[in-house]
Amino acid sequence: MSSEHSFINEAPEVEVVFEKESLDSSVEPPMEEWSSLLFDVRVQENVKRDRYAEGLYDPGSGEICTKYAAISASSVLRHAYFNYPGVKDPGIKQALLHPIPQVIYPDDGQELYTDICKEMNICPIRSFRRQLLENKIDLKYYGISLLGFRPIAMALKLNRNVTVLDLTDNWISVDGCFHLGEMLVDNVTLKELNLTGCRIGPDGARCLLHKLHLNRTLQRLNLSKNQLEDKGVEYLARSIFKGSVIADVNLSFNKLTGKSPATLADSVEINNKLTHLDMSWNTLLSPNAIFLLCTHLSQNDIFEELNLSWNSLSGQRVGNALKMLMKNPNLRRLYLSNNRLEGPAIKAIGGNLPKATKLEVLDLSYNPMTPDDALKLLAYMKERKVKLQRLLMDNVFVNEQFLEMLQEVSRLKFRKNAVISWGGLRTKFVSKGIDMREVLLNRANSVCKAKKQPADIALIILAMHKECKDPWDTKEFLRAVRRGGAPLDDDLLLEMCNVFAGPRSAKSQTVNICGLVDYIRRKWPDRQLPPTPPPEPEIMTKKEEKK
Repeated sequence: MSSEHSFINEAPEVEVVFEKESLDSSVEPPMEEWSSLLFDVRVQENVKRDRYAEGLYDPGSGEICTKYAAISASSVLRHAYFNYPGVKDPGIKQALLHPIPQVIYPDDGQELYTDICKEMNICPIRSFRRQLLENKIDLKYYGISLLGFRPIAMALKLNRNVTVLDLTDNWISVDGCFHLGEMLVDNVTLKELNLTGCRIGPDGARCLLHKLHLNRTLQRLNLSKNQLEDKGVEYLARSIFKGSVIADVNLSFNKLTGKSPATLADSVEINNKLTHLDMSWNTLLSPNAIFLLCTHLSQNDIFEELNLSWNSLSGQRVGNALKMLMKNPNLRRLYLSNNRLEGPAIKAIGGNLPKATKLEVLDLSYNPMTPDDALKLLAYMKERKVKLQRLLMDNVFVNEQFLEMLQEVSRLKFRKNAVISWGGLRTKFVSKGIDMREVLLNRANSVCKAKKQPADIALIILAMHKECKDPWDTKEFLRAVRRGGAPLDDDLLLEMCNVFAGPRSAKSQTVNICGLVDYIRRKWPDRQLPPTPPPEPEIMTKKEEKK
């Protein structure tokens, strides 16, 4: 026992640092004593939380990430800061499984036009929207904005009603020409496009006509007053060369030169489908280019009308070109007013009038034609095989023979409805109150009587007439008068020859001696030649009497 007691007394003493009170494990400690709450999250600096507290940051979900909550995995669901809802579908499922349905617009284009105007934030044109249901859209002189042509072109892509689009005198930019050109690719109903005075220029023509050969319905294209120049016509010729079906083209007032007809001629040689061509009010001064174009058009059996007015055309070469064109049996109208056609050119045109079996209108107004040119053309109207019904020669002066022939033509049954116009009447000058025949004979009579050896001019001419009643040659007349003793100078005698002129021979002029004698007998009836004595009777000899 003594040993055990000694062992207990020798045990070391233990220092108590912390003594925990014994608690019942079945009782849960209060919340403020949870060990998970001992971690102070504010010790670490969180910039996003500070900005969120200041209202400068939005985390998106509105919840705080669990990295800032010091909890165990078993207590996550009971933590006050943990409450993450399920992620909602932002539309991915709808986008993948149910795509937005494509909007299908009616074929009139009204709704599409309205939607595009809203998208571009421009004011729609009410009249255009209304006319989308009609056959013709008339927007001439409307002043359409430069941005307004895109919705117009987009609406016409779908339209199936409009056949005529008139945009006369609306300034169309290059962008507008591009959209109109794209419209022509898809449109299948438009037949006529009028762009008169739109000033598109060569660049606009390039955008407008770049894909014209893909359109198979457009028939009439009016590009008048668009400042195309020769470069713009090249783009049109390129479209024709590629197979465009355009038939009626108006290129007037476009500052074109002789290059444009030559360019069109090269294209028409490959694709000759034109029926109407208007190149008036330009400066087509190249006769060779005109001849080349007319030659190819003469081979086109469907060509009907050519307008070359106001181009200063002149010369035999141009006349031959038009003569070649008139061989086309289907040509109906030919306008050549306000040029410089005369003489040989008019003769060439008239020579082929019988071959132009369907020609109805020939306009040669305001050309420097002579009365003989007009008379030659009118003479062809007397032939039945000439089918011309309207011969227009305004401001062309004619003579009295033209008026007489015009009456003959008007009495023909097959010219009952013919229209022939002319300018004025040009007559020979005849002085009123003075007869040159009387003046000349009085002068000749006074000169013959003033000399020392007076002579009677009347008796001299009567004697010449008695000698020969045929027209006298001028030189023979002068010599015969002087042989008769009349002291008259050459000027007076030549003027007398002009006043009493006879038929002109191949070599010289003659004097109508019968007309001169007739006037002398009426002027001086008392002046007569002495009677010619009868021939003396022949004395017969005795031998002749016996026989």
